Amino acid sequence: MELKHYWSIIRQRLWVLMLIVIFGTALSGIYSEFFVDKQYVASTKIIVNQKEYPEAVVQDPRAIDYNINLIKTYKEIIKTPRIMNTVTKQYPDLNLSVADLIDRVSVSTVNGTQVMSVIAEDTSYHRAAQVANAVTQVFQREIPLLMNVDNVNILNEADESARPNPTAPNTSINLVLSVVVSFFIGIGLIFLLHYLDDTAKSEGDIRQILDLPTLAYIPRIKGANAPRNQNHVDQENSVRGSTNATINA
Repeated sequence: MELKHYWSIIRQRLWVLMLIVIFGTALSGIYSEFFVDKQYVASTKIIVNQKEYPEAVVQDPRAIDYNINLIKTYKEIIKTPRIMNTVTKQYPDLNLSVADLIDRVSVSTVNGTQVMSVIAEDTSYHRAAQVANAVTQVFQREIPLLMNVDNVNILNEADESARPNPTAPNTSINLVLSVVVSFFIGIGLIFLLHYLDDTAKSEGDIRQILDLPTLAYIPRIKGANAPRNQNHVDQENSVRGSTNATINA
């Protein structure tokens, strides 16, 4: 019974719900397409594979594990100001500060492997690829000076001539989310309007307001049937009038 009551409330203002959903979805699509900067991602891959192991490591059959553990250190080194400051000096055409580079670059690894990915994000794919390649090349040159080892090799660089699709914003997901959010906003607004509306709309409302029993009520007659019914009543009255009429001689 409660569900029928709730559905009755929603159905009375269903147009409000539809209007909010349509408006919210359209607004989200326009905003995502024309007002949000598109983001592109470029990445390079490097492998950590030490060419000359220390004697203690050579005698240890778990040399690969040694490199994997070393990657954790490398992940932190890549995003340090020492590396990024060198990138800004050697590649001034990037027009990025050290803080900008740190914010735009991330490093990921695949568990159990010696491969690292240097990922750069930017509103231009060409510059994202340049940043990823620059950071990777500088890191490869600087790591022997920092760690006294030469065990970083570049597997592949980012293709600066590629034309990939942007990774953000995802317009499809934004539209779906906007439909869901707009729907619940519309439902909430409908119930709010119903709560604030204190007009009497039914026999039950009047009985509740006046606290009196209902003796009679006048049903609503559709406008299309009113003239026809009125004509029918007039005809009946005329017939009755002629039947009851008396003639005085």
